[in-house]
Amino acid sequence: MPILHSIIHRIDTASGETPTLVPATQELAPSPALDDLLAGFNDAFNAKPKAWGHFVESTPDGELSSPFASELVDYLDESRDFATFTRDVARRIAELIGDHLSLSGDLLMLDHRVGDTRYLSLALLHHREGFGVDGALSIVPVRQLNLAQMTLAARFNLSHWRSDSPSRQYLSWTRDRGGKKLAEGFASLLGAEEGVDASGETRTLLKAFSDFVEKEDLPEEASREKTEALIDYASDQARRGEPMTIEALSEVLDEQQPKAFYDHIRNADYGLSPEIPPDKRTLNRFRRFTGRSGGVSISFDSHLLGSSVEYDEDRDRLIIKQVPGQLREQIKKR
Repeated sequence: MPILHSIIHRIDTASGETPTLVPATQELAPSPALDDLLAGFNDAFNAKPKAWGHFVESTPDGELSSPFASELVDYLDESRDFATFTRDVARRIAELIGDHLSLSGDLLMLDHRVGDTRYLSLALLHHREGFGVDGALSIVPVRQLNLAQMTLAARFNLSHWRSDSPSRQYLSWTRDRGGKKLAEGFASLLGAEEGVDASGETRTLLKAFSDFVEKEDLPEEASREKTEALIDYASDQARRGEPMTIEALSEVLDEQQPKAFYDHIRNADYGLSPEIPPDKRTLNRFRRFTGRSGGVSISFDSHLLGSSVEYDEDRDRLIIKQVPGQLREQIKKR
């Protein structure tokens, strides 16, 4: 995961005061610790609820609407250096924080590659107090960057954005802290707008999959295998922070007929995008149905609904057709 450029600017907020930007005077030097920090950032960022989208274009010829996007173009075209570019970004983020929150943090920005793909990542990180052991084997206080706490974070697939035919999902950003106004302000600062509703698209994809399984009238074991294949593929893409593609998913579901699910999507009116950011919460709900009330706990694989398990909506009852052997024996003994 080569890091091309990296830097940290501090946004310092004393109690009740306007944030002060403490800009870095130089980029970070390459080190194993920096590589580990990037890996940790990627893991933490991929686990966050995110919006997916693209830069807003203010004119028909593609002119970008935000200073951030225009300055990013200048940086990529080498008419602006990385330190200057990131310092201007940090100044605007400090202003945004001052309008909505009272907190301090370190703005981490990295230009890096994963394989042939180039990314720009940024995150406003905070500290947590911990403990360490020094050379004299004494306990000492240690301040650590808290990767789990990202007030604001974003990642840009620069290779995809600058390609000849970019999708509308080359930009992703967090939206789970600080309230709606801060999230809207962050998107405006980036000049970003959502290109796809990740949770809605994931729900529609799962509905299309359920329809496909029903249409194919698959045996229960085959249905289970395809469900697991879908969840495994989607979860892997989520861990990598990459969208699912319908063509790739179709190949995963059936190596003998790799176009079967793709054709099912294409021939029906689901309105799905070719690339779908996986929403982990929706995927987790699809894998299993679970519930607990009044001393009764029920959990079963979602694909069993309609076959081994039926729901009688009129009388609000679950009908279990195949009682597990161990449970059956326990009931008989009572």
